[in-house]
Amino acid sequence: MTDALKRLSDEGVAIWLDDLSRKRITSGNLAELIDQQHVVGVTTNPSIFQKAISSGDGYEQQLADLAARKVTVDEAIRMITTADVRDAADILRPVFDATEGQDGRVSIEVDPRLAHNTTATVAEAKQLAWLVDRPNTLIKIPATKAGLPAITEVIGKGISVNVTLIFSLERYREVMDAYLAGLEKAKERGLDLAKIHSVASFFVSRVDTEIDKRIDALGTDEARAARGKAGLANARLAYQAYEEVFSSDRWAALDKAHANKQRPLWASTGVKDKAYKDTLYVDDLVAPNTVNTMPEATLEAAADHGQITGDTVTGTYEQARAELDAVEKLGISYDEVVQLLEDEGVEKFEASWNDLLKSTEAELKRLAPSEG
Repeated sequence: MTDALKRLSDEGVAIWLDDLSRKRITSGNLAELIDQQHVVGVTTNPSIFQKAISSGDGYEQQLADLAARKVTVDEAIRMITTADVRDAADILRPVFDATEGQDGRVSIEVDPRLAHNTTATVAEAKQLAWLVDRPNTLIKIPATKAGLPAITEVIGKGISVNVTLIFSLERYREVMDAYLAGLEKAKERGLDLAKIHSVASFFVSRVDTEIDKRIDALGTDEARAARGKAGLANARLAYQAYEEVFSSDRWAALDKAHANKQRPLWASTGVKDKAYKDTLYVDDLVAPNTVNTMPEATLEAAADHGQITGDTVTGTYEQARAELDAVEKLGISYDEVVQLLEDEGVEKFEASWNDLLKSTEAELKRLAPSEG
């Protein structure tokens, strides 16, 4: 079962699980995935926590304790989510040590309601790093306009970051620039750059979903020929940008100071359209020094029948550019699509967070001890 995943790892793709729950931690499932399926990291987001905590499995005692203390719902959520991240980080600690900090990481996101507030995002990132208190944590900051200076500031303080919700090539270059600026700040402050890590989460399947929807609305054979190509093309051009930035003179100066490259992370890798093979965003995005974070269904599919044939990204840039150009020629605006996806991404995480607030508040009320 694990041969395809081993081949993927051997090609330089770190396999991270895009899911976390207390049950997964306490049942030994996470440890099993690390041991048997080459999983070397975990990502979380507000939607994942909303699903996990709403299922109620394993959270009752902590919720009862929090209700007895009469904490606010916001504090309760932070106590619950940071506890899960801390425990997952401890399980992954041997991987972290073995890879000298590159993998064995667990990501936790700043409150999505702060996505357009730079100062609050920085404050929240510092608070989360302090609360989890594990060296193998990544603080997730969305790649909004307000998120960019926050990334620089947080990296500059020596906190490792997972930049999330990247859809456009232009924004991705801005993210890499923000990371390098943060490293330069950290260097000025005398921090050890070798201890600062970052990944840039470039979303894949959502690009196809939105562009395919517009292609289908056109309804022509010419348009249909472009289906299912934009997501991969966009990601491959992102890797080209990564290669350019991390071979620049600016990077060379940081490299001498033992800084780490910010790895591209392929996110949103679960296939949404059943017409496509379920391992599409795994098999076709193999490149050195990348991360692929997979929902469990995608991980299982890749383990069972993934076709890992070596590097499927390097050298594909001309074809990828032609495929994105073909979409533009159909009258579908790339800039409009990626901006819409960023806006929707923030809104979806905020909606999940609000759902989590409501369900947690109801649980705290239900479990509150009677007065007297």
